Amino acid sequence: MIYWQLFLAFFIPGIIGYGGGPASIPLIENEVVHRYHWLSVHEFSEVLAIGNALPGPIATKMAGYIGYQQAGILGSAIAVFATVAPSLFLMVGLLSILLTFKNSPKVKRMTNYIRPTIAVLLGAMAYRFFEESYIDAGIIHTIILTISSLLLLEKWKVHPAYVIIAALIYGALLL
Repeated sequence: MIYWQLFLAFFIPGIIGYGGGPASIPLIENEVVHRYHWLSVHEFSEVLAIGNALPGPIATKMAGYIGYQQAGILGSAIAVFATVAPSLFLMVGLLSILLTFKNSPKVKRMTNYIRPTIAVLLGAMAYRFFEESYIDAGIIHTIILTISSLLLLEKWKVHPAYVIIAALIYGALLL
Protein backbone atom coordinates (compact mmCIF):
# COMPACT_ATOMS: atom_id res chain seq x y z
CA MET A 1 0.00 0.00 0.00
CA ILE A 2 2.89 2.38 0.74
CA TYR A 3 4.09 2.10 -2.86
CA TRP A 4 0.70 3.11 -4.19
CA GLN A 5 0.55 6.02 -1.73
CA LEU A 6 4.03 7.16 -2.78
CA PHE A 7 3.01 6.96 -6.42
CA LEU A 8 -0.13 9.04 -5.84
CA ALA A 9 1.64 11.53 -3.56
CA PHE A 10 4.04 12.48 -6.35
CA PHE A 11 2.00 11.71 -9.46
CA ILE A 12 -0.92 14.01 -8.58
CA PRO A 13 1.29 17.09 -8.01
CA GLY A 14 3.06 16.23 -11.25
CA ILE A 15 -0.23 16.32 -13.13
CA ILE A 16 -1.78 19.44 -11.60
CA GLY A 17 1.48 21.29 -10.83
CA TYR A 18 1.52 23.26 -14.07
CA GLY A 19 4.71 25.29 -14.16
CA GLY A 20 7.36 22.87 -12.91
CA GLY A 21 9.01 22.62 -9.50
CA PRO A 22 7.87 25.90 -7.96
CA ALA A 23 4.26 25.08 -8.78
CA SER A 24 4.40 21.50 -7.57
CA ILE A 25 6.28 22.06 -4.29
CA PRO A 26 3.20 23.31 -2.37
CA LEU A 27 1.22 20.40 -3.81
CA ILE A 28 3.89 17.91 -2.73
CA GLU A 29 3.92 19.54 0.70
CA ASN A 30 0.17 19.06 0.97
CA GLU A 31 0.44 15.36 0.12
CA VAL A 32 3.53 14.57 2.20
CA VAL A 33 2.82 16.72 5.27
CA HIS A 34 -0.94 17.11 5.50
CA ARG A 35 -2.40 14.06 3.74
CA TYR A 36 -0.01 11.21 4.58
CA HIS A 37 1.81 12.79 7.57
CA TRP A 38 5.18 11.41 6.48
CA LEU A 39 6.98 14.65 7.40
CA SER A 40 6.32 17.66 9.59
CA VAL A 41 6.37 21.16 8.11
CA HIS A 42 9.82 21.65 9.64
CA GLU A 43 11.17 18.41 8.16
CA PHE A 44 9.67 19.27 4.77
CA SER A 45 11.32 22.70 4.83
CA GLU A 46 14.67 21.05 5.57
CA VAL A 47 14.23 18.58 2.69
CA LEU A 48 13.30 21.50 0.45
CA ALA A 49 16.35 23.51 1.54
CA ILE A 50 18.74 20.63 0.94
CA GLY A 51 17.06 19.83 -2.37
CA ASN A 52 17.44 23.45 -3.48
CA ALA A 53 21.15 23.36 -2.69
CA LEU A 54 21.70 20.39 -5.02
CA PRO A 55 21.68 20.62 -8.82
CA GLY A 56 18.73 19.31 -10.81
CA PRO A 57 14.95 19.39 -10.60
CA ILE A 58 13.73 19.92 -7.04
CA ALA A 59 10.64 17.70 -7.22
CA THR A 60 12.59 14.61 -8.28
CA LYS A 61 15.19 15.10 -5.54
CA MET A 62 12.47 15.45 -2.94
CA ALA A 63 10.62 12.43 -4.33
CA GLY A 64 13.76 10.32 -4.22
CA TYR A 65 14.53 11.28 -0.63
CA ILE A 66 10.99 10.94 0.71
CA GLY A 67 10.40 7.70 -1.21
CA TYR A 68 13.61 6.22 0.20
CA GLN A 69 12.73 7.40 3.69
CA GLN A 70 9.30 5.74 3.52
CA ALA A 71 9.96 2.54 1.55
CA GLY A 72 13.64 2.13 0.70
CA ILE A 73 15.14 1.95 -2.77
CA LEU A 74 11.98 0.68 -4.45
CA GLY A 75 9.96 3.46 -2.80
CA SER A 76 12.51 5.99 -4.06
CA ALA A 77 12.29 4.64 -7.61
CA ILE A 78 8.49 4.67 -7.56
CA ALA A 79 8.33 8.22 -6.21
CA VAL A 80 10.83 9.53 -8.78
CA PHE A 81 8.98 7.76 -11.60
CA ALA A 82 5.66 9.16 -10.38
CA THR A 83 7.19 12.65 -10.42
CA VAL A 84 8.44 12.43 -14.00
CA ALA A 85 5.66 10.23 -15.44
CA PRO A 86 3.14 13.02 -16.14
CA SER A 87 5.72 15.04 -18.03
CA LEU A 88 6.98 11.98 -19.83
CA PHE A 89 3.49 10.95 -20.97
CA LEU A 90 2.60 14.47 -22.05
CA MET A 91 5.87 14.98 -23.90
CA VAL A 92 5.52 11.74 -25.82
CA GLY A 93 1.78 11.89 -26.51
CA LEU A 94 0.99 15.57 -26.97
CA LEU A 95 4.07 17.15 -28.53
CA SER A 96 2.45 17.74 -31.91
CA ILE A 97 -0.66 19.30 -30.37
CA LEU A 98 1.44 21.63 -28.23
CA LEU A 99 3.44 22.78 -31.23
CA THR A 100 0.25 23.45 -33.18
CA PHE A 101 -1.42 25.58 -30.48
CA LYS A 102 1.54 27.19 -28.70
CA ASN A 103 0.73 30.67 -30.06
CA SER A 104 -3.01 30.42 -29.48
CA PRO A 105 -4.50 33.35 -27.53
CA LYS A 106 -6.56 30.91 -25.45
CA VAL A 107 -3.46 29.02 -24.34
CA LYS A 108 -1.67 32.26 -23.47
CA ARG A 109 -4.71 33.45 -21.52
CA MET A 110 -4.89 30.16 -19.62
CA THR A 111 -1.24 30.53 -18.64
CA ASN A 112 -1.89 34.06 -17.41
CA TYR A 113 -4.72 32.77 -15.21
CA ILE A 114 -2.58 30.02 -13.69
CA ARG A 115 0.39 32.21 -12.67
CA PRO A 116 -1.41 34.10 -9.86
CA THR A 117 -2.60 30.80 -8.40
CA ILE A 118 0.98 29.53 -8.29
CA ALA A 119 2.08 32.78 -6.64
CA VAL A 120 -0.58 32.40 -3.93
CA LEU A 121 0.39 28.77 -3.27
CA LEU A 122 4.07 29.71 -2.97
CA GLY A 123 3.20 32.62 -0.68
CA ALA A 124 1.11 30.39 1.59
CA MET A 125 3.92 27.86 1.78
CA ALA A 126 6.47 30.59 2.57
CA TYR A 127 4.19 31.87 5.33
CA ARG A 128 3.92 28.38 6.86
CA PHE A 129 7.71 28.01 6.74
CA PHE A 130 8.15 31.42 8.36
CA GLU A 131 5.61 30.58 11.05
CA GLU A 132 7.30 27.23 11.77
CA SER A 133 10.70 28.94 11.89
CA TYR A 134 9.38 31.55 14.29
CA ILE A 135 8.00 28.85 16.61
CA ASP A 136 11.07 26.56 16.47
CA ALA A 137 13.98 29.02 16.29
CA GLY A 138 12.57 32.15 17.90
CA ILE A 139 12.02 35.64 16.59
CA ILE A 140 15.65 36.83 16.78
CA HIS A 141 17.06 33.97 14.69
CA THR A 142 14.16 34.21 12.26
CA ILE A 143 14.73 37.95 11.74
CA ILE A 144 18.49 37.50 11.32
CA LEU A 145 18.07 34.71 8.76
CA THR A 146 15.28 36.51 6.89
CA ILE A 147 17.04 39.87 6.59
CA SER A 148 20.46 38.41 5.81
CA SER A 149 18.98 36.08 3.17
CA LEU A 150 17.05 38.93 1.59
CA LEU A 151 20.14 41.14 1.44
CA LEU A 152 22.37 38.37 0.11
CA LEU A 153 19.88 37.36 -2.58
CA GLU A 154 18.48 40.71 -3.68
CA LYS A 155 21.14 43.32 -2.95
CA TRP A 156 24.38 41.40 -3.42
CA LYS A 157 23.02 38.79 -5.89
CA VAL A 158 24.61 35.82 -4.10
CA HIS A 159 23.67 32.45 -5.59
CA PRO A 160 20.79 30.84 -3.63
CA ALA A 161 22.81 27.66 -3.00
CA TYR A 162 25.39 29.67 -1.03
CA VAL A 163 22.67 31.39 0.98
CA ILE A 164 21.11 28.02 1.84
CA ILE A 165 24.48 26.59 2.84
CA ALA A 166 25.16 29.66 5.01
CA ALA A 167 21.75 29.29 6.67
CA LEU A 168 22.41 25.59 7.30
CA ILE A 169 25.76 26.43 8.89
CA TYR A 170 24.13 29.19 10.98
CA GLY A 171 21.49 26.74 12.15
CA ALA A 172 24.02 24.02 12.93
CA LEU A 173 26.19 26.38 14.98
CA LEU A 174 23.59 28.51 16.74
CA LEU A 175 20.37 26.53 16.92
